[in-house]
Amino acid sequence: MILIADSGSTKTEWLLVGKEGVERSFRTAGLNPYLLSEDEIRRLLTREVLVELPVESMTELFFYGAGCVGRPAEMLCAQLRRVIGADTVEVHSDLLGAARALCGDAPGIVAILGTGSNSGLYDGRTLTRSVPSLGYLLGDEGSGSDLGKHFLSDAMKDLLPESVANPFFDRYPLSQGELLESVYRRPFPNRFMARFAPFLHEHLDDDYVRQLVAGRFEAFFRRNILAYPYTQFPVHFVGSVAYYFAEVLREVARSLSVEVATILPSPGEALARYHAQRMTE
Repeated sequence: MILIADSGSTKTEWLLVGKEGVERSFRTAGLNPYLLSEDEIRRLLTREVLVELPVESMTELFFYGAGCVGRPAEMLCAQLRRVIGADTVEVHSDLLGAARALCGDAPGIVAILGTGSNSGLYDGRTLTRSVPSLGYLLGDEGSGSDLGKHFLSDAMKDLLPESVANPFFDRYPLSQGELLESVYRRPFPNRFMARFAPFLHEHLDDDYVRQLVAGRFEAFFRRNILAYPYTQFPVHFVGSVAYYFAEVLREVARSLSVEVATILPSPGEALARYHAQRMTE
């Protein structure tokens, strides 16, 4: 039996996979080694993951996650070996997980639009190129945190139309001080800003909201996807923002002559199929 983890900044989906496919799944908080310390990761694995697992039957563990590159990935791998244990433990980027889930062994352009955003060119085995995401301060265009950031800025500068401002402040009576505290002083400001993406989805018929979302998606395409040979390969998406705002995403793509193929809310099930197939080979 193998264990697969798909982790973003907000949540981690864990899947126990046998030869017949997924046998069990559960969720925990996000496990981004760029944002969490070694001790925090060890506590989370012990309290939320280890108690869910039949450790004695584990043979392989594949972890795909945001922030899983370089030394942070090595640190996370060491903690996974220490706490969970398996004959094989591999830690890869969430982008490679998205590529394996969306493309399998075929080449293509892959993109993540969730709390954050990322993209890459996949040759069927490895990622050959990736425009740097740069995170929620310098990048993450089109992501939940990016949509929330621009929306909240407009809200506090009194730039929202009444059709949006009234229901927003009725539901979220945020003061400027509370907003600044959440963004600049509390942990995980990217998660905080992404919390408002569902509100935008609810009001997608409003011209202001639709233009905001379309504009941030266009920024994502222009600053990321257009850097790849997008006329040669379809673009596949994974992530809650891509999935729930798919109509607008496809409209913006068509306006830029980009072909959008698959859009998945999460890569977990497809990753399970990818690894289950290799168990039988």
